[in-house]
Amino acid sequence: MTRRQPHMLYTAWSFPPSRAGGVYRAVATVNAFAEAGWAVTVLTVPRELFITSTGVDLALEEQLHPGIRVERIDPAVPAFQNDLTRWSRSRARWPEYWRLLDFARDFRHFPEPNYGRWRPALEAAARRVHARMPVDLAIGTGNPHVDFVSGWHLKKVAGVPYVLDYRDAWQLDVFTGKKLITATPAVARWERRLIAGAHEVWFVNEPIRRWHVERYPEAEGKMRVVANGFDRYGPELTVPVRDHGPGTEPLVFGYIGTITSHVPLRQLLKAWRVARSTGGALTDARLVLRGYLGHFGEADREAQRLIEAAGADGVSYEGPVSKAEIADAYQGFDALVLALGTGKYVTSGKVFEYAATGLPVVSVHDPGNAASDVLRGSPAWVPTTSLDPDDIADALRATAELAVAQTGPEREAAQNWGAQYERARQLAPRIEALRAIVAT
Repeated sequence: MTRRQPHMLYTAWSFPPSRAGGVYRAVATVNAFAEAGWAVTVLTVPRELFITSTGVDLALEEQLHPGIRVERIDPAVPAFQNDLTRWSRSRARWPEYWRLLDFARDFRHFPEPNYGRWRPALEAAARRVHARMPVDLAIGTGNPHVDFVSGWHLKKVAGVPYVLDYRDAWQLDVFTGKKLITATPAVARWERRLIAGAHEVWFVNEPIRRWHVERYPEAEGKMRVVANGFDRYGPELTVPVRDHGPGTEPLVFGYIGTITSHVPLRQLLKAWRVARSTGGALTDARLVLRGYLGHFGEADREAQRLIEAAGADGVSYEGPVSKAEIADAYQGFDALVLALGTGKYVTSGKVFEYAATGLPVVSVHDPGNAASDVLRGSPAWVPTTSLDPDDIADALRATAELAVAQTGPEREAAQNWGAQYERARQLAPRIEALRAIVAT
């Protein structure tokens, strides 16, 4: 390899085989840089951390560009140690008291519970990588926001430019619009310091960028929106129109995504029952839910109970979908349900993929969500006017009628409209701009 190939150091806690939602942005980013001719080194945590705690999607590792080098740094975080035989006597006997004392160990290094202690190991790893092959650019993706420190450290010791990629906000609760309880003065000081030194700061949507501009107006010129976008899987992502004439199979509505307490599941299921009972295109229709029930390994019991109770209404939960199999999952749907938590800062990465299929999409979220800004203009979008079950039911009925009536050319037009959100189109301008600043 010649020295003219730029080298990018990427830091991400959530990286394959993690199944966390943010991992898809990480994979797409490192792949895009590698495909653009960069050497890429990734700093992340050991695979076993995900296997024993938050869960994995092993197929994601197969999506990585073969030239990417991955270095796994043990963060020694007790919160992810589920083997009780490894717990100390004091931790087992007084777990809450022990946890409070343990948080102090994090804050000695960085103001982030559970993750702050990773800072020294990250900084040492960044120096080792730079000594082995000089780093031209560092990118950290948060959360956790300790991911940012490796780039900040390399700039301090070696003058390397860095980028902060916010998959989420550090101080802002995107659902309530208020500051998080973890937004301490120390967090504010660190965020100001990190943003001041960054070459660019990326946000997933304009509302979150604007929130940060209001707090750090001197940094507005370096703040960019780099939307999540969708990843190309090939022509199979484009779902063909199915015949819905007499004697054909009933409509199938699909939801793909993590079902958390923020998702208006109760309202959706109530509205589905009401809409389906009125007949028409929804007669005998099915609602298939795919994804994880909660962020962690154990399923959310309340979500399970609600879904099981709705079984008589044609609702079924069919488990998570591997990224490698997601295109096939879309092939079985006639329309898509975009159910999201409330908040003007909420977009969701799934909205871009939904748009790319060309399938009718019904929005089951607050109309003020940032996701509405993404879908506005789509010929296949049906928004609800509110989260009242009757309004959601009206939107479901309208979506069913659209699914039955949509022609092949109309589906193709919707797919072409959604193509603007291909993730490579979001990243390409930034990669080009960053290539111009690195030494070659």
